[in-house]
Amino acid sequence: MTRPPGPPGSPGLLRPLRLSRPRRRTALAFVPALAVAALLTTAGCSAGDGAGSGAAAEGDAAVAASPVAEQAPSPSPSVTVAPTLTEAQVKSALISGKDLGGDWKPTQGGATWRDALLKGRTDNADCQRLLDGLYAEDLLGEPAGARAVRGLDDTDNGAQVRYQVGAYDRAALDASLAWLKAVPGKCGQFTATDVKGGELTVQVVASPLPGVGEARESLRVRVYGESAGAPAVLTLDFAAVRVGDSALSLTNGGLDGTDANSTRQAAQLGTQRLQDVLAGKKPTARPGERGGVTRRADAEG
Repeated sequence: MTRPPGPPGSPGLLRPLRLSRPRRRTALAFVPALAVAALLTTAGCSAGDGAGSGAAAEGDAAVAASPVAEQAPSPSPSVTVAPTLTEAQVKSALISGKDLGGDWKPTQGGATWRDALLKGRTDNADCQRLLDGLYAEDLLGEPAGARAVRGLDDTDNGAQVRYQVGAYDRAALDASLAWLKAVPGKCGQFTATDVKGGELTVQVVASPLPGVGEARESLRVRVYGESAGAPAVLTLDFAAVRVGDSALSLTNGGLDGTDANSTRQAAQLGTQRLQDVLAGKKPTARPGERGGVTRRADAEG
């Protein structure tokens, strides 16, 4: 027999059946919900991946544009380059006999003491460089650009000035000036052999220059030996002044000594002329030229 259903709330078969059906419906209802969640999760991951790539790209761009990235090494800022002298300018920057006054005239040629007292051989490399540079007139090295040279003779005592202006490589020029500064310590006194096999005794001391140009060096050199078959002493000043990438240099001396005032005057007036030329100005009139300019102006007026 079939058992009749009991009253509500009484134990029976219908209660378990009612409990089992809702479970099946709940389970079935969860299936599409889980599928949707899975789809949403997949879409979210895909979107997240795309957003992450975009964020990474934007982050890279932000880093590249950040102040930290800007701290990476970059090309050095442009350096102001000093004007380079032309052939015409180096000639106009030379001094003349009028700058020195007295009995200075255009040279009549190299003095005989040059070969007798400046051509020598020694074992010390620095001292050899000094002798060779004085003889060849290139103690500052070879110019990188234009160069002009002028020779002047003092008809009173036989002294000679060899004056030159040139455009140089700055680093090489500074190295030459530094070497010149060290020469008195390296070659304060040394011996050399002249072209005839005789002995030369050379003494070198620093010689002060007025504060001209951007850098300067000056030496006083004495050479004891023979010239024209007789004992002789050559006294020679060397001076060099740097202005930008350009420089002037000069030797002044002879067998009857040298006038230090002439060396200083040549360095001072020559530096002013070189500075004027580099600045694009007309060089300052020489002392002997001022009167002539005034007279010409008066005559034309």
